Amino acid sequence: MGERSARRGASGGHNENRRGTGRGWGDAPGRRREHRGRRSERGGPHQGRRAFKQDGPQAGASARGRSDSARQVALEVLTRVRRDDAFANLLLPELLEAADLDRRDAGFATALTYGTLRLRGRYDAMIAACTDRPLERIDAAVLDVLRLGAHQLMGMRVAQHAAVSTTVDLATTSCGRGAATFVNAVMRRLSERDLDSWMAVLRRDAPDETAALARTQSHPEWIVKALRQALATHGRSGDELEALLAADNVDPEVVLCARPGLIAPEALTKVARKADRAHDVEPRPGRISPLAVVMVGGDPGRIEAIRDSRAGVEDEGSQLVALMAAHAPLEGRDEHWLDLCAGPGGKAALLAARAAQTGARLLANEVSPHRADLVRSALRAIAPDVARVRCGDGRDLGRDEPGAYDRVLVDAPCTGLGSLRRRPEARWRREPGDVTVLAELQRELLASALRAVRRGGVVTYVTCSPHTLETSLVVRDVTRRLEREGLRTEPLHAGDVATRLAPQPPAGADRETLQLWPHLDGTDAMFCALLRRTS
Repeated sequence: MGERSARRGASGGHNENRRGTGRGWGDAPGRRREHRGRRSERGGPHQGRRAFKQDGPQAGASARGRSDSARQVALEVLTRVRRDDAFANLLLPELLEAADLDRRDAGFATALTYGTLRLRGRYDAMIAACTDRPLERIDAAVLDVLRLGAHQLMGMRVAQHAAVSTTVDLATTSCGRGAATFVNAVMRRLSERDLDSWMAVLRRDAPDETAALARTQSHPEWIVKALRQALATHGRSGDELEALLAADNVDPEVVLCARPGLIAPEALTKVARKADRAHDVEPRPGRISPLAVVMVGGDPGRIEAIRDSRAGVEDEGSQLVALMAAHAPLEGRDEHWLDLCAGPGGKAALLAARAAQTGARLLANEVSPHRADLVRSALRAIAPDVARVRCGDGRDLGRDEPGAYDRVLVDAPCTGLGSLRRRPEARWRREPGDVTVLAELQRELLASALRAVRRGGVVTYVTCSPHTLETSLVVRDVTRRLEREGLRTEPLHAGDVATRLAPQPPAGADRETLQLWPHLDGTDAMFCALLRRTS
């Protein structure tokens, strides 16, 4: 069969599907009910493959039933992420508990869900190559099923026939028999090539390098461009871009933070080992944070120190920038600390624990009442006289309490482009316009922080995004504007501070502002600038 005729076979025909949904081979019903709040679904990446084989004698009726339940859970997450803007990391645990899956099937559902969400751009490009029908004209529910099927074929090493047949079954139960015919045709076309062959096709058919990277590494094109610019801003080669994008598609490790004075990293390592008996690999110390303990697997919730907030689950990069805020050199007293945007509380808890050791006091400010409650929970192991929580707008503190603080941390709300490993759906939700809106808020918060800090005190500006408009340009704009008003600052060498604290110096430790990278440091792409007020 020639390629053109094969593609027609994958598309099916209207008459074939009237017995099913009545829409014709997965057609989208006009603008689709599910289109509410839906944003662009183009992009593309991949993550490490997992050997979830469904072949041989073990693939009996009961095993099939469990695996089908796992796929139903994954599909429900994709549906609600698309339709309701749900967050996968919050929704999936609830659905897994309700489905009562065993450990293996829960692991399968988790890998299937997160892998599909991360790599849907890549899979959309593959699916588009298997049918003449534009993706926007395929029913959203059918497209979700196809994405799940594609990930089983390309990202999980599920046996080919099992991936095809279970995906068709899922389409039948969730979308109708007619849609299943279409899904069957597309899945068979997908299965004609392996991942390497498909990646070559996607690169070959892309109009330019940016589009090729977007499709193969599953990121929207505007994010690819932003990350290329971020690398250049921090003196790194554009040749690293593909590795950076690929790192966003790898499951992040579970990292614990031993809060100073509450539990030692060595003691946390011992209890983490007991909580992860299923793996032969021992928990290891962190590379970037001296407080980090890295788990290979297991449930951190089983660790008592996590439950009582003597320790937390926190990316190494987040731990390091919080430590930098506590240790950056200042002039004069060191008693009054402020976390301007404290929710959900991980950095605030680290700062408060360190403050208790030095005799300082911390004010943890958070504008959202719900997130303020999360901060209070994170601080419950800290003595009440050391840390208190304020619920209010951080932009007001510079005006209301000028020069009142010795240290101020501004962990500013941002696009989260530095934590795409942890938030698999975020890359498809964000749009370029979000950057502009958030950058204005970031400038206002940083200006407030610089007014709230005293002369000789230090402001630590942090974002979990490497985007230039959220990082170096915010710092430049704010310091220049305040200088015209008579408030002057001097930059401290963040790389030097990080090097003194980190077990291994970060890749960008030679620069004045610190930018961490997933592909080099194994952390979220945290940005950190240190500013000491001089007048």
